[in-house]
Amino acid sequence: MSDPDDGDGVDGTDADRERTDDGAPTVDPAADGPVREPDHEWRVTDREAEYETGWYTGGYDRVEQPDGTEKEYYWAELPDAVVVVARSGDDLVLVDQYRPVIGEQCLELPAGIVEDGESFTAAGARELREETGFDPAGISLIEDFWCSTGVLRHRRGIVFAEGLEPVERKLDGNEFLSVTTVPIDEALEVARRQPANDATIEGVLLAKEDGLL
Repeated sequence: MSDPDDGDGVDGTDADRERTDDGAPTVDPAADGPVREPDHEWRVTDREAEYETGWYTGGYDRVEQPDGTEKEYYWAELPDAVVVVARSGDDLVLVDQYRPVIGEQCLELPAGIVEDGESFTAAGARELREETGFDPAGISLIEDFWCSTGVLRHRRGIVFAEGLEPVERKLDGNEFLSVTTVPIDEALEVARRQPANDATIEGVLLAKEDGLL
């Protein structure tokens, strides 16, 4: 596991986040703008975790709505994830893998789960090494945000990696993927081809918006 401040050339720009009582990371208002407060308290009268899969926890909060009624809002809680926009010269690094959940072969940006104690940048550098066999000289946080807020308690970080050097890959037991590259000027077109996925499109668009691609 890589520490973003251990002098290995990885720029850890996103400090580890504090957590609220329900495990959600807090947002730094200085970095993300003024805190927006709801007009109603939305008081949680009951919280129940109904099942635990080892991959995610599922349950509900019974919440008091503005009209005085109560409703059960169901959620699935997943660990934070990181998506890596890795530039190699004029090319973008992608991984090609079958996704059993949707039954499709997908061309995607490298990605993975943020382990305990990791920042998004440290997790991104580790996942890039493990999945693609590239070690970045520099890595920085582009954006992090909530995903599918109607049903998930899950945050995603998009990081940018550059200065890639080849190292040995270390794939997990459930990772069967190949590594490829596409020209940067074709990256968005490739990302939008079916079966398209949200993380790859988001990563390419955000990196382009920041002038990184």
